Amino acid sequence: MSGRGRLALCAYAATLMAAGAMLPLIEPASWMLQAVFLLAIVSGVGALARRVPLARPLTVAVQALVLLLLLTLLFTRGQAILGVLPGPDAFQRFGELLNAGGEDVGRYAIPAPATDGIRLMVLGGVLLIGLAVDALAVTFRSAAPAGLPLLALYSVAAGLSGGGASWLWFLLAATGYLVLLLAEGRDRLSQWGRVFGGAATAQGPTTGRYVPPGGATQALAPVRTGRRIGALALGVALVVPAALPALDGGLLDRAGNGNGSGQGGGTISAVNPLVSLQDSLNQPEDREVIRYRTNTTQTKDLYLRIVALDQFDGTAWKTSQRDISDVPNQLPQAPGLSPSVAVTEIKTNVSAAGSYKQSWLPLPYPATKVAINGRWRFEPEGRTLVGDRGQDTRGAQYSVTSLMVKPTAEQLSSAPRAPAKLLSEYTKVPDALPGDVRNIAKNVTKSATNDYERAVKLQDWFAVTGGFRYDTQVESGTGAGAISRFLKRKEGFCIHFSFSMAAMARTLGIPARVAVGFTPGSPLSDGSMSVGLQEAHAWPELYFEGVGWTRFEPTPSRGTPPDYTRPQSPSGGPSTPAEPEGSASAEPSTAPSETDNCPPQARRLGDCGAAAPQEVAPPTDPGTPASTWVSLGLGVVALVLVPLLPMLWRIRTRARRLHSGGRAPAGAADPALVSLRKTADGPAADAERALAEESARTLATWQEISDLAWDHGILPDESQTPRKAAARIVRLGKLEDEPADAVHRVARAVEQVLYAPKPRPVTGLGDDAQQVRAGLRAAASRGTRLRALLAPRSTVRVVWGLSARWTAFTDRWGVRATVTRWGLLDRWPGILRRPSRQRG
Repeated sequence: MSGRGRLALCAYAATLMAAGAMLPLIEPASWMLQAVFLLAIVSGVGALARRVPLARPLTVAVQALVLLLLLTLLFTRGQAILGVLPGPDAFQRFGELLNAGGEDVGRYAIPAPATDGIRLMVLGGVLLIGLAVDALAVTFRSAAPAGLPLLALYSVAAGLSGGGASWLWFLLAATGYLVLLLAEGRDRLSQWGRVFGGAATAQGPTTGRYVPPGGATQALAPVRTGRRIGALALGVALVVPAALPALDGGLLDRAGNGNGSGQGGGTISAVNPLVSLQDSLNQPEDREVIRYRTNTTQTKDLYLRIVALDQFDGTAWKTSQRDISDVPNQLPQAPGLSPSVAVTEIKTNVSAAGSYKQSWLPLPYPATKVAINGRWRFEPEGRTLVGDRGQDTRGAQYSVTSLMVKPTAEQLSSAPRAPAKLLSEYTKVPDALPGDVRNIAKNVTKSATNDYERAVKLQDWFAVTGGFRYDTQVESGTGAGAISRFLKRKEGFCIHFSFSMAAMARTLGIPARVAVGFTPGSPLSDGSMSVGLQEAHAWPELYFEGVGWTRFEPTPSRGTPPDYTRPQSPSGGPSTPAEPEGSASAEPSTAPSETDNCPPQARRLGDCGAAAPQEVAPPTDPGTPASTWVSLGLGVVALVLVPLLPMLWRIRTRARRLHSGGRAPAGAADPALVSLRKTADGPAADAERALAEESARTLATWQEISDLAWDHGILPDESQTPRKAAARIVRLGKLEDEPADAVHRVARAVEQVLYAPKPRPVTGLGDDAQQVRAGLRAAASRGTRLRALLAPRSTVRVVWGLSARWTAFTDRWGVRATVTRWGLLDRWPGILRRPSRQRG
């Protein structure tokens, strides 16, 4: 394959490796197979155009035309001319699909379904990036700038995932880029001659390789420098982002997932979950997403809270990065709640629809106990449950014990100042907040004497006296500018009302945040409550010491203002939990709803709404599964055995060589023994076989002695005769007396096998090898003996054996020529090459 062909293949692979970061974002992942096939066509067209050859700009234009035809054939075949040529109707259809794709990206949580619009955006983007990389790296022979489109492809994936793209995807994309750089460097170097990548000893006029002045080392220097630069760049790219402050969010403000894993730790970093709230409110038909049954009749205050947005940076409200932990059996006490405030403990059984997918679990606030199965984690600050490792709410059945807090107006009015830490965090407003927001807040609350009165006046101004109009069609901006526009136009929906009241409360020094979830829903004939998409809601929570986070309702015609914000506030009750109100449904029922008459087809599609709420037992600890113990045991065995594998291999090899009864080792297949191993019929053949077996044993013993010496630090030199090699082992191994005589006896036996017309049989060679081993161990230091036992150097023969088998395989199937042309063999470490003077 030519240098450009290798470069084109590397550019193709690098694009696909970077596109892998998009895989977790879309289900199913079959779009990736389409991308592989279509990008191969575009790259192949570029290779053919360069082979013609065409001018560089014309090559890129031809590839772009083929890309357009492929997308037309795949997405707008019905509107195209002859089914493949794009016309006005086809381009109009492209625009419709792109618009639909943009809406789908904002509507669906990750992983999003592979709708036509999303597939067009993803496939078109990958193909365009692939075309740019191919044009830069191959057509214009400049691989370094090709990293920019690859970085753009990864950045889009990281942005859409809320900044939570796995570092493995980054490593994969970076590896693709590094391979591309190496391929270009090799291609440029090869233009100066045949690249020499072998050992310095491989020389001669028949090698067909160019050795530049200075030898192979000088020829390899640019390649090695390129490798070091690439590795350094990759390391910097991995280390620097870890040292920089984390960037919350991404290209879109969307729901994030808990990223904690393991037991009892981790963090959650999530951003604004209101991307699809406006779409939910504008659905032409309401669709049930939650059904619940509770033992209280005061369901008007039973808001199902999903998450709290506590950080306002001037662009959007979002959640802060928080620590998460396992869900405790009993949730900690709600922050700021005093025993003097009346509370009622209630129990609610909740059932989520199969079509409702959310990373957070809808809960009444404040929940004190949650019984649910699955991988859920607890975030204490917001008192929310978030799914871990892809866990979501689809079809979830769970039970919640919660408190219905009933403060009085007097308790809220006399609330002491909040703690300094809480004030510092929850009264922050960005510098970008327009001054008119602060001025309006002061003007509306100028007659109030305490924070409670200020909060009530803000709520009433939005909901009653301020002339605001509820409209879900208003643009759903969430930044500081959007708040200012909303206060002037006085029309919007719950996002605008809650965000604006929370921001204005903060300007007045009242700790505030925004809660997102559902209003209580509507009652059904069977006594349960039904919550639909159009009950999606956002409301402000303000903090009062002694009461805690307290709900307010500024949105007109939505929800119910709490009793404690009305002129006649209920009187305070006991400090202990009150008994639930008696009703016909005092205990949550497990009976199915009478209205549950969903057709089978709709049931399969998950559009039937929620099932009847059922009692859910608290999660129990079944103990450590047997599979875990088995895996742990296998891991321990592997941990013990893997370091001992070299020693075990040497013990087995030594036993086979010295006590094999004639079985020769792999290295004994010497050409000198080929004739000895030929057999025929008759007594002569039996004698010949016996002689061959005896010769094999002799050579196996000699190989064992050579490996013993090697294990003790005496490198083999097979260019020497057996007699000189024996003398060398005796000298370097400091052998004396019997061990030295044993080495010479085995060497003379080897000379008989290799050179004598009729070798004389020699006995006791196995005992000689054992004497040599004992002598080498006695003369060696303790460290050398341990090295020879635990990490013998001669185990490299295993690698040589695998290399020889691979060579035989590639020679047989014609693969070796291709591998050699790619230069892969030149890059193998020296340990994979068997030295030319060591036949072993």
